[in-house]
Amino acid sequence: MNREEFLGTEKISKLMVRLAVPTIVAQFINILYNMVDRIYIGRIPGEGAMALTGLGVCFPLILVISAFSAFVGNGGAPLAAIQLGRGNREEAGRIMENGVFMLAVISAVLTVVFYIFQEPLLYLCGASENTIGYAKEYMSVYLLGTVFVQFALGLNQYISAQGQALTAMLSVLIGAVTNIILDPILIFGYFGFPVMGVRGAALATIISQAISAAWVVGFLCSKRSVLRINRGCLKPELKIIGRITSLGVSPFIMQSTEGLISLVFNTGLQNYGGDMYVGAMTILSSISQLLSTPVSGFTNGVQPIISYNYGARNIARVKATIFRMFIVTASVSVAFCTAITIAPRLFVQLFATDEELISLTAGILPIFMLGRWIFSIQMTAQPSFVAMGNAKVSTFIAVFRKIILLIPLALILPRYLGVMGIYYAEPVSDALSATVAGVFLIKAIKTLNKMEKEPALK
Repeated sequence: MNREEFLGTEKISKLMVRLAVPTIVAQFINILYNMVDRIYIGRIPGEGAMALTGLGVCFPLILVISAFSAFVGNGGAPLAAIQLGRGNREEAGRIMENGVFMLAVISAVLTVVFYIFQEPLLYLCGASENTIGYAKEYMSVYLLGTVFVQFALGLNQYISAQGQALTAMLSVLIGAVTNIILDPILIFGYFGFPVMGVRGAALATIISQAISAAWVVGFLCSKRSVLRINRGCLKPELKIIGRITSLGVSPFIMQSTEGLISLVFNTGLQNYGGDMYVGAMTILSSISQLLSTPVSGFTNGVQPIISYNYGARNIARVKATIFRMFIVTASVSVAFCTAITIAPRLFVQLFATDEELISLTAGILPIFMLGRWIFSIQMTAQPSFVAMGNAKVSTFIAVFRKIILLIPLALILPRYLGVMGIYYAEPVSDALSATVAGVFLIKAIKTLNKMEKEPALK
């Protein structure tokens, strides 16, 4: 038996735990890169609130950078997993090799373009005269590590696609632990290091990502990996790049539009409310990640099971995996939203000490998260379509929520409801897009039922 064939034979519940738990842990660890930065920066004496707001306006650019890693990783890894399910290791390897080439080119372009246009982009993202200095301090350093971010996040998906979830988790864990250790040392100047403030947070992040990237590349070059990096990376194939691009558009939109949304939100909040409301959105986004991270980690961990069995035409296993994925995501969403409703202030205090900022954010939080009660429908549908290689539907779902609903609502509602209209845009778009995603998912299940009646591939 090939090393990856357990994806098609092992008991589904056991397989989901085996793959999803390390991936959930990895996702939680991954958000620590930015979340730990926010916690420490928010506690810089005398300037924590403005420094945190300055960091917040960097998020749209950071999200776009990480979105390109998802573009290549989540676009190519499911295709590689499907080929492994069909027993075609050579084709799976070629897909990954083209992914490496794409990440290298993207890293170079992003570094140059974002560095040249850094200041106007930060103002566009909601920076003010009070916060632009903090934003530039962080972003100038962070951009130096763009290539590490791309390789650490993008290539790690190809490790997960092989069913090597624990190894993928370790690649994130190594970097996160490094970041947690370096953050207070470089921000506050412990152990004889100079006090670097916001710059120290950015430096800790890129050092950590560099270590993660080295681990990922080292594994993919070793004999432990089913898919290996070799000279094929120097010979890009346009046909394969086109396939990766087609499927990668959906996860790219999912992440990059978070940057666009942050831009729209921050600009609107600055115009209708001011710096304090931008700071509140930074905290709201962080708390939202506490829900989206375990769910995203779980669904990412489950994706290789769907992809492999879809490629092998084990349709019963595909349907069973999707159903169980929904049960888990729904349970987590309801539990988290219940906790948010009961104790919003407790969550906000994780990220701020300023009483005015805490009171403001705690009042908005339950409203902001209102649509997440049913958003588990979309959190199940989106990765399912990506896992099955259905680029058109997965892309539409992503575009519908972010571009067709959320951004227009964030621009229109504050004209009638003031600054709170920006916060109301989130739950409204969540509820509507979840409903539409559910319709597509039901249709997909009916299609799978028809496929199940056809003979499986030998």
